[in-house]
Amino acid sequence: MGERKDVILPVDNLGNKDHIYHGIRDTLANARAKAHAAINFAMVEAYWDIGRQIEEAVGERAEYGKGLLQYLSQHLTAEFGKGFTGRNLRAMRQFFNAFPIRHTLCAELSWSHYRLLMKIEGESRREFYGCECAEAGWSVRQLERQINSFFNERLLATQKSGQDDVRNEIQTLEPRTDPDYILKDPYVLEFLDLKENRDFQLFLL
Repeated sequence: MGERKDVILPVDNLGNKDHIYHGIRDTLANARAKAHAAINFAMVEAYWDIGRQIEEAVGERAEYGKGLLQYLSQHLTAEFGKGFTGRNLRAMRQFFNAFPIRHTLCAELSWSHYRLLMKIEGESRREFYGCECAEAGWSVRQLERQINSFFNERLLATQKSGQDDVRNEIQTLEPRTDPDYILKDPYVLEFLDLKENRDFQLFLL
């Protein structure tokens, strides 16, 4: 018999596995972000158009408007789910009135962002917060914090050299990205007529 030789197995390259994992993770995270953005903007455009149709139909006829909203809410809820209460339909009308020019709608902003923005008085202030929010990628919570802390006014009162500090302070808050946000956002669930459920994990398989 010949001399026994030990077989040397190749060393597992953990660093290479990490590299592959992070590449796949980034692919999935980017795909989810794109899906979330696409759904949100489709919802924003749909709600803007619903608001436009209601505004054009109602005009100054308040009593007619009450009856129309009740009628629409009843029929839309029966067919499309619970996201079409009278309150929500009034919010869509308010949305159209606050942002009457369709091409100014921003794909980076969700319906939740716009629900905050349309409560801001003054077209210039709404435009300012919308632009800053889209450019900086603020979450809804971050946008609310900046509105409540008078970010616009503080920025205007600060010398140019210190404006970057004012802008950067919001980054200390939690980031917008959440891997499962698309399955948790109540407005997205209403728009798609879905209920929050653990079974949504099946969509990820």
